[in-house]
Amino acid sequence: MAKGGFPKFGGGMNMGNMMKQMQKMQKELENTQKLLDEEEVSATSGGGAVEVTVNGKKEVLNIKIAKEVVDPDDVEMLQDLIISAVNEANRKAQEKHDNEIGKITGGINIPGL
Repeated sequence: MAKGGFPKFGGGMNMGNMMKQMQKMQKELENTQKLLDEEEVSATSGGGAVEVTVNGKKEVLNIKIAKEVVDPDDVEMLQDLIISAVNEANRKAQEKHDNEIGKITGGINIPGL
């Protein structure tokens, strides 16, 4: 048994040190998540005709639509461009989230993060 009555784990780390490391990681994850929630990510579709900005919570913050793509006879095209830009912005936000959280967790997939 290690000092303090805890068994030693690999590399001589005892349970107390491991708990401190986990608490440190949890705090770092919380801080990073707050920053990521506030990050803004933009994506375009139709060669820049539609631009969508989302935050890290994947909430749509802004949509810009070029006048030349507003065609009353082809509303479906505009709808498709908006959907495409929203999906791409959300994908970028998720990728940024995964990369930043992965730096902290060492790539370990922790559910809920």
